[in-house]
Amino acid sequence: MKKALFRGWLLLVLSFPLTAEAAPVSSHYLFVWAMEARYPYATTLAFSKPTDRAALRRALGLGKDFIAVFDVRPGPAFGGLVTMLPVGSAMMAHHTNYAEPPNDVLYANDWLGNRTYVFDLHAPLHPRLLRKFGSVDAFSYPHSFVYLPDGNTLATFQYSGGFNHAAGGLVEFDPQGRVVRSASAAVAGHPDVRPYSLTVVAKLNRVVTGSADMMGAQVSHVAQVWRLSDLKLIKTMQLPPQSDWFYDTAADSSEPRVLADGETVLVPTFNCGLFLVRNLAGDNPTLQHVYDFGYRTCEVPVVVGDYLVETMQSGHAIVSLDVRDPVHPREVSRILLPPDEYPHWLALEPGGDRLAITGYGALDTRVRFATIDRRTGKLTLEPATINFTRAWPDGWHGSAIPHGAVFSNP
Repeated sequence: MKKALFRGWLLLVLSFPLTAEAAPVSSHYLFVWAMEARYPYATTLAFSKPTDRAALRRALGLGKDFIAVFDVRPGPAFGGLVTMLPVGSAMMAHHTNYAEPPNDVLYANDWLGNRTYVFDLHAPLHPRLLRKFGSVDAFSYPHSFVYLPDGNTLATFQYSGGFNHAAGGLVEFDPQGRVVRSASAAVAGHPDVRPYSLTVVAKLNRVVTGSADMMGAQVSHVAQVWRLSDLKLIKTMQLPPQSDWFYDTAADSSEPRVLADGETVLVPTFNCGLFLVRNLAGDNPTLQHVYDFGYRTCEVPVVVGDYLVETMQSGHAIVSLDVRDPVHPREVSRILLPPDEYPHWLALEPGGDRLAITGYGALDTRVRFATIDRRTGKLTLEPATINFTRAWPDGWHGSAIPHGAVFSNP
């Protein structure tokens, strides 16, 4: 009898780690980059020129930019504000890293203010501002940030020589914020290049950047490939037009993403086309059109295993594509948001199944959540939201506009 009990106990102990590893890991916190705004729905002024800064601040009733920490553990405390850290006068709180980096150092920009803040989130209950910066040499208006395998951070800068004067480039920072190297995205014959977002393909020593002007002052029809080790620009790739397209989906490449194999890159456009990078490891990469999402404004995607999940702003929708065969993506799931909500940002819970959503319209002042089944790609819209109209600890009473959001590391 004792031997049988011991064998049963031993089997239970041996099987426990396998069970624990298979269970989803829940993040404790959601970090949200936001700005105080008394009139958040005056969105017609959201893309103003820098010379209109005073008018924009008055029209939106802007206060401070801030990083907020929310408790998102399942249970009665979900959505509770843990703390906030205001850092400067708001103009347009915009992008952060797409996920919390392994070193817990998060970059967050106020795009229209040409200011970037760098936060230490190692102690989530006590976020710290490490530093801030504006232009770097000739480059200005940084947009997107990616943590590199060696601990550095790579950023896209939209412009050089002043606001929308010419193409910007890439800037690499070391962990202390010092500039390691930089490179221009300017190339003859393509005056409308404006580096937007990026994905790093460390396995192939490559970086892929999209090209789209935040202000919509011109249209770009390219994406670019760089060598990661020295930021040499390898190729400016033309988005191949299709004569039978009624709508120009081959315009304004946005948010490149590397797939689960670590070497295949898909490049969406703001006009809802999807392109595959061919021959990425070589000297002559090209783009192949592989999918049309069917809507006409598409925004931030995330990769979840075998699936690419994309926000369809104009369709009030979020779509999951099976991309195991990247030449033939296949929709497997779609969720529809209320007609007054326009999704923009997606953040994936590391090791978990939750997605955080921010955007425009009624999403101007809230964060929504969805879940994804990592085996099937099925999306489910969750009822819980975080409301950004409240009394804030710094004395601000009223609404705030969330934008970049990331789940804490487990």
